[in-house]
Amino acid sequence: MDNKELLKHVDHTLLSQTATWKEIQAICDDGMKYETASVCIPPSYVEEAKKYVGDKLKICTVIGFPNGYMTSETKAFEAADAIMKGADEIDMVINLGWVKDQKWQEVLRELETMRNVCKDVVLKVIIETCYLTDIEKENLCKLVTESGADYIKTSTGFGTGGATIADVKLFANNIGPELKIKAAGGITGLEDAEKFLAAGADRLGTSRIVKAVKAAEKDK
Repeated sequence: MDNKELLKHVDHTLLSQTATWKEIQAICDDGMKYETASVCIPPSYVEEAKKYVGDKLKICTVIGFPNGYMTSETKAFEAADAIMKGADEIDMVINLGWVKDQKWQEVLRELETMRNVCKDVVLKVIIETCYLTDIEKENLCKLVTESGADYIKTSTGFGTGGATIADVKLFANNIGPELKIKAAGGITGLEDAEKFLAAGADRLGTSRIVKAVKAAEKDK
């Protein structure tokens, strides 16, 4: 896969707590130049970023991030507010405590609420695989499929571990045909990115791919 095609699968990401507008503006510039799938940024910058990029780039933001233990009502408000301000895609974190308590109906109800709030906006569900057993991951594959979300996502990048090839393959074997996979956290470079796509991922949440492409351009 050439770099231009690979970049179409990248959510170019900056979610640092100390991210400044100048830094957000820079990744938006990169996203537009390299035609990434989106930029994934903190909610507080969505409105400004959307005005800056217009229709040239999709704006993705995070909800219930990074811990996921906010109330469903809080997540719904966050999502509605972000969409009103111009977000094109929403990446939300599930309630991991409910998973550990096996409160599957509560998990599903929250996902369905978020699907209703997001309407036609792309909804990605972060299940934070580093904290889960394989059985929990398999159950969540079924629930996220049932909810009508667009993507199941491995990680926030703020947990104890990021995406693994094994988890992407587990997802691919347990999700419905309409649900796509986003791998995020710890994707190291171009070769690694291709491995995740080959394993079944459709999106990659990372800041490193654009950096790697820039470095390759300098080496030419």
